[in-house]
Amino acid sequence: MTVFVDSHCHLSFPELMGGLDVELAAMQDAGVAAALTICTTMEEWPTVQALAHRAPNLWCSVGVHPDNEGIHEPTVAELVAACQDPKVVAVGETGLDYYRLNGRSVADMQWQRDRFVTHIEAARQAARPLIIHTRSASDDTLGVLREAGGEAAGGVFHCFTETDAVARAALDLGFYISLSGIVSFKNARDLHAVARWLPLDRLLIETDSPYLAPVPHRGKSNRPAWVAHVATALAALRGEPVATIAAATTANFERLFNVKVPQSCAAVTV
Repeated sequence: MTVFVDSHCHLSFPELMGGLDVELAAMQDAGVAAALTICTTMEEWPTVQALAHRAPNLWCSVGVHPDNEGIHEPTVAELVAACQDPKVVAVGETGLDYYRLNGRSVADMQWQRDRFVTHIEAARQAARPLIIHTRSASDDTLGVLREAGGEAAGGVFHCFTETDAVARAALDLGFYISLSGIVSFKNARDLHAVARWLPLDRLLIETDSPYLAPVPHRGKSNRPAWVAHVATALAALRGEPVATIAAATTANFERLFNVKVPQSCAAVTV
């Protein structure tokens, strides 16, 4: 049986929050056996945690997205404490994002770098991998990871859209690379080139739903069930069977997050 795993989605966001049973049923129909729902603020954390506990094929992360300002800044101790829940399999998403500086300089973003270091230390202490978000900040993201010992925690560069050089640097640090629906876009030629050579044993697939719906649903609100389309696009690019992509990315998910994906895709909530 070919099964897929969505390694990064936001089930707590309004577009998905109201219909978990519907999303689980759609996952079952599409052969999507599991999903990892991602935390972006500590204010959101109780909801994310509760969602992960509603189904045996859901897990979650804990952390604060680099873009979020004016919110509670977690301490290392808070993040480590949250990781005591076996449903919490990662720290993040965390990283750096200089895309919207809003008149500030990169030097002004020290608060992002400080937050990132907190997450790295928490991941090290809790023995959990990192979910890395980086946008217009790849050099600093890699630099902070090296300086703060991020390779000791490991993790994944999610929704990867960076260059060949950044991909190779991330792999050299021991990280995985996750590809989203962007890989199905015809104009994402640079990403297509990277996707073709990435080692199969270091690949993950994701939706980042409700964002970035893949072809043939581009422009719609994304959902975890559509990660199968990401696998299909990736398989076509690499000239490999979809079953090969599904099996490898599911095994990689299990290895990175130290979980066992259920063999059944049954939409059973608890």
